[in-house]
Order: sequence, then C-alpha cells, then structure tokens
Amino acid sequence: MIERLQATDLRNLQHVKLQAAACNVIIGENGSGKTSLLEAIFLLSRGKSFRHSQPKRYVQHHRPSAIVHATLTDGTSLAIQKQTDATTILRLNQSTVYNQSMLTEQLPTLLIDPSSMDMLEQGSASRRQLLDWLVFHMKQGFHPQWVAYQRLLKQRNSLLKQSKSLTPVQLAELKSWNKGLANHAALIHHYREQVFLAWQPYFEKSIAQLLPSYAQQISLSYHAGYDAAIPLDVQLDERLAQDLQLGYTRIGSHRADIHVHWRSESEIDAKDEKPKSATEYHTDTTKPAELKEQKVPTLKEQAANVLSRGEKKLLITALRLSQLPLLLKKDLIGESVSQNTQADNHRTTTPVVLLDDITAELDDRAIDILLSTLAKLPCQVFMTSLTADVLPIVNQYWSSPSVFHMKQGQLSIFT
Repeated sequence: MIERLQATDLRNLQHVKLQAAACNVIIGENGSGKTSLLEAIFLLSRGKSFRHSQPKRYVQHHRPSAIVHATLTDGTSLAIQKQTDATTILRLNQSTVYNQSMLTEQLPTLLIDPSSMDMLEQGSASRRQLLDWLVFHMKQGFHPQWVAYQRLLKQRNSLLKQSKSLTPVQLAELKSWNKGLANHAALIHHYREQVFLAWQPYFEKSIAQLLPSYAQQISLSYHAGYDAAIPLDVQLDERLAQDLQLGYTRIGSHRADIHVHWRSESEIDAKDEKPKSATEYHTDTTKPAELKEQKVPTLKEQAANVLSRGEKKLLITALRLSQLPLLLKKDLIGESVSQNTQADNHRTTTPVVLLDDITAELDDRAIDILLSTLAKLPCQVFMTSLTADVLPIVNQYWSSPSVFHMKQGQLSIFT
C-alpha cells in the first residue's frame, strides 16, 4: 500500500506530495489535475499512461521529464522517470532496475474507469490486457513466456515484411521461430485459461450485483488467438503464404481475446447451448474467412450491441471489479507459493484501485455497490470526484478516509 506519493512535472502537477490512507478522495473541477494524480500512480505501476502512449504528451511543457516516487507501508520505495524521448529510468529501493515488471509486482494497480467503453467495441488489445494483468499477478511463469513470445514474434514479423518470398536459409530460420512461438504460446494459453476459468464465477457475481436483470444473459468467453488443439507452429506453417502476403503474423497468443457475449432467452433455455470449456466460442478478432477456416462456432450477439450506454458502464465496472477478489485469493490456483520466497513476497502486495470520476458515470446504487465491495477487500483506493457529494457514501465504509482538494495542480487538505 502506498504511504507517500510524489509527482513532479507530470501535466500540471509541478510538485505534488501526498500522505496516503487506505481510502483517498481527490475533489476538484475538470482540468484541476485530479485525474493526473491517478495517472501518476498508474505510470509508476505500469510504466505507461492510461491517457496517452507518448511521454511528451504528459511531461510538463518545457520540462525534460516527469518523475513519480512512492514509498510503500513496508518501506519499499519505487520511482520512475519518463523523459520526453521515452527514455525511462526505474528505481527500486534506491537501486536502478531495468524491468518494469519489478515495479509492477510491488504495486499492482487496477483502474476502474467506466467512462471508457473502448474495450467492448474496438479491438481486442484492451480486453486481452485485462486478462493478462490478472494472469501476470497470479502466475509467476507467465511474464517470462510472454516476453520471449513477443521477442520471437517481432523477429518473425520483421522477416515477413522483408520479402514476399523466402530463401531456404530464411525459411529454416522462420520454422525455428515458429517452433519457439508454439512452445511459448502453449504455456501462455495454459496460464490464461486457468486464470480465466477461475475469474468467471467472480464476474458472474459482479454482474448479478450491478446488472441483476441480465445475470443469466451476460457471460464471458476466451479465445486463445489460434486453434489451441493444434500446435501453433503447424498452423503458422500452413498460413505462411498468407502471412508473407500481408507482412505480419495473423494468429497466435498476440491475438487472444476476451469476448463479452449476450445469450437470448432461447439460448439460456437450451441445454446444449452451455459452453463445454472456456475456449468453445470464437470471438470477433478474426476475419469471417478465417472463422470458416478454423471451424469454431461464432457467437450470435455481442453484449455491446444490446446494452445501453449506462449498462455498458456497469458491465465494464463489473469486469474490473471482479478481478480483485480473485487476485487476493491467487494462491488458490497459483503455483506452490511456499516453495518460492519471491512468490511469498508477491502475495503480500496490496492492490491499488484507481476510480476516476465515478460520480459522473455511475448512479448512486452502482456507486454504493462498488464502494461497499472495495471496502471489504484489503486494497487501497484513490478516487476522484467533481464535488463532495460522494463523501457521505465514502464515510459509510471507511472510518478515516483522506480527502484532498485539487486546484490548478496544487493539492491541499479538503475542508
């Protein structure tokens, strides 16, 4: 849990210091800098902003870099410096480190931002990241496999872009990469599927709370990004001509997806409609022609096409909120943590939940469900609000919340 936080030269936060509590409320007008404070915490944890990918967009104008530093309650110190040219310096306990995952492990941060509905209606990347965040924190072996897979994928795509035909030497090299990708993909899929199956009951519970009328009609499905029943290298070899034509790798773990789908009343009643496994249904990440090739049943309807705007906000909230109870019980499906000191330390970390302007996006009932659920979990909360209207609800669930006022990038105690 964060004890002290400092943010320097990030947007309009020239130099902000914060002594944090279990629950922290930042009140301020639009443009005051309250969301930038959440952005600072997210940046420290993830190594990137949830608002812009380029550091020059969030580093304060005419300043060389933005710096975020935090001290946790156990004495651990974390720091990140992002320069305008995207150069990154990471520090863990005053020592320079070179892997963002080391900070991420110490500070698992979950953003609940129901105003963003991109994950439901756009590409699969944000939905895949939603699952991978959970897998990263629950499965010790996932991250090394994912890094190795990404490295091989980059090499393969680079070769595919060079020419429409390959020499015998290039072909042999490609086949070697395909084999490596297949080995990593199998483990990545194994980790993802295990976590996904464990996540589903928590999602169903959240949906029952936030969207009770649709509890039987909204469900999740996971697609590996390829036919997991066949080794990936076999499929890549078969699709080589098409990949060469397009200049990139069309299938694999990098195309995995979480699909939120809608079941009609007739589907609910039909006994044979119930999925037999987490991977039974195919998502919409592949083109129609490819769907036919893979011979995987497609879903009749996406939930995003049926729900109203307000219901979509509740759905996104349920997706993120349902991850926290599972994360806090990760030892139930994780590796044997007693055999690994690092894993034992990993279990003691307190998730930090960032709630951005929830009073403007959710109704009172949804806010009450969200906050009451968070208050029961061993997590730290930072929330922003335009007004103090949220405070009566907050005071119901936290005995000593810290309340701050943000104005023009300056933070003060709210009175």
